[in-house]
Amino acid sequence: MASARLKLTLSYAAFLMVAGVLLLATVWVFLLRYVPEQGLIAPGSGNPPVDGVFPVRSELLRAFAPRAAAVLALLLVFSLVGGWILAGRMLAPLTRITAAARLVGSGSLAHRIRMTGRRDEFRELSDAFDAMLEQLESHVAEQRRFAANASHELRTPLAITRALLDVARKDPASDRAELVERLHEVNTRAIDLTEALLLLSRGDRVTRDPVDLSLLAEEAAETLLPPAEQRRITLEVTGGAAPAAGSAELLARMVTNLVQNAIVHNLPSGGTVTVHTGTDGDSSVLRVANTGPRLAPDLVPTLTEPFQRGAERVRTDEHPGVGLGLAIVHRIVRAHDGTLDLVPGPAGGLVVTVRLTARLTGPLTPR
Repeated sequence: MASARLKLTLSYAAFLMVAGVLLLATVWVFLLRYVPEQGLIAPGSGNPPVDGVFPVRSELLRAFAPRAAAVLALLLVFSLVGGWILAGRMLAPLTRITAAARLVGSGSLAHRIRMTGRRDEFRELSDAFDAMLEQLESHVAEQRRFAANASHELRTPLAITRALLDVARKDPASDRAELVERLHEVNTRAIDLTEALLLLSRGDRVTRDPVDLSLLAEEAAETLLPPAEQRRITLEVTGGAAPAAGSAELLARMVTNLVQNAIVHNLPSGGTVTVHTGTDGDSSVLRVANTGPRLAPDLVPTLTEPFQRGAERVRTDEHPGVGLGLAIVHRIVRAHDGTLDLVPGPAGGLVVTVRLTARLTGPLTPR
């Protein structure tokens, strides 16, 4: 199989040879064709009179043809050598990109081309390749971290279940009702974690249905009102309509997770959770704020990472959280081409703001 460099070299040589032949043909058409076939002796004329012999076409061809052939041969050699060198120089950036692609194929994602020089097509391809590698490395690292954390979280309830069963087997006189209750709690936690992982894995597949975030906020507040009252937390829903387009199921889970997270991460008693909906220009806004312990500014950006937990949760009869609430929210917001902002509250707690496009003119872009 011929390489691109060889093809370019042959193309350069063929182009120069065609140009040389056309040049010789031009000489023939516009010069040699007007030379007579037979020699003519012209008598003296002019001032002073000049006698001479006009050139003959055959003699000119006999003298011109060997030299023209030698020039064409020299041109062929020059075009092949020069074309090979020029093709090598032009394809050098592509060689670097190919080498980087081979490194990626071997599993090395840290390599970057970082091509310098003028911004041409190869430079743009190199920059795009480096950007792709950076995103790919980030995604792979995130997936590895997520898989490690998920394995740890899934192993915990299984280990607890085995420990409870071992205790019950060694102590037949133990309270079976208490064992069943604890096993039920551990199993519930494992199911919730599994469902959260499944939702997180399909959070980038969305539809384009009309959704009102204010209605979803009211439904979430009504559903989560009993645990809020149990903690003596005031739950308020304010604002107006907030139309958006997307998956009603995923957006409902997003709102529910935000409100539940605001309730869980709150004061032990007497706290507040405020849910506000409305529009701001072309965006629909959902804002959930709560009271609670102060959060360090450097901790807030990490709360959307899977299995990251903020302040210590205060729970009564609930099982521990799985640390995927805000991670799921972040994934759903990104799938709807929205933005998610987390800001520490001035007196403690967290203020979460979600902005979604109120009217979509094109299809949603899964990420």
